[in-house]
Amino acid sequence: QVHLAESGGGLVQAGGSLRLSCVGSEYLFENLYYMGWFRQAPGKEREFVAAMNWSGLNTRYGDAVKGRFTISRDNAKKSLYLQMNNLKDEDTAVYYCAANSHSLGAKEWRYWGQGTQVTVSS
Repeated sequence: QVHLAESGGGLVQAGGSLRLSCVGSEYLFENLYYMGWFRQAPGKEREFVAAMNWSGLNTRYGDAVKGRFTISRDNAKKSLYLQMNNLKDEDTAVYYCAANSHSLGAKEWRYWGQGTQVTVSS
């Protein structure tokens, strides 16, 4: 059974930083899955945040987070990370880790974690 589990969310002041982690099943890393982060704020649609290929050499970011967030992965630890700096109120959301086997820009992501809440206070 494939799973993804996020951690690292919490309450942070505007301008601060948080690092999210996602541990996934060995299957995803053995099969070179693309990994990514999405977020969903209350009353809003789910939004793409960042994605990375299996090697870490190719990345893609949503416009709202470019220059502030950095995605990374450690395949040996079966983990994906999201370093979030200079956080803003509008970054408040539930953050989800996801995986797909097709591309960085895939419309359908097959596997999802349960999410971790990030709340930014001003």
